[in-house]
Amino acid sequence: MNLKTTQIIYWTGAILTSLWFGASGFFELTRNPIVWGITVQLGYPPHFIYILGVAKLSGIIVLLTPHRLLRLKEWVFAGIFFDIIFAFFSKLSVLEPVSAVDAVVAFVMVSITYAMFRQLYPANFSRVAYQMNKKAHPLCFILPRNKSTNP
Repeated sequence: MNLKTTQIIYWTGAILTSLWFGASGFFELTRNPIVWGITVQLGYPPHFIYILGVAKLSGIIVLLTPHRLLRLKEWVFAGIFFDIIFAFFSKLSVLEPVSAVDAVVAFVMVSITYAMFRQLYPANFSRVAYQMNKKAHPLCFILPRNKSTNP
């Protein structure tokens, strides 16, 4: 797959994910009766719904920031996956199984988007540590001692 195709798939997925979770976060913060009714029916407390709304809206801002905040985007993707997984299992246990279809669709969409994110921005954490200090320990967080200070 070439770079242009990867970028198109990633940005399409990022925009769709942002629309989906942005609308959800907005409805959670504005106390939309349908969203709040379902979320309370699933057993989540009201204060959690506000926190979830703020996290979703903050996450989409990070997700839509091009070529920046890459490590934070990892956290956003993780949060979205947690949200989808919790929604899926909560709906399966409390509501009818057909109500969890949206979570499956969201999971597939976000998985493809994340795969494209990894294609565009490969995680080279060990290379970064190596470039910062050519003599870095293989565990990357243990730095060698300065030879001039050794007895």
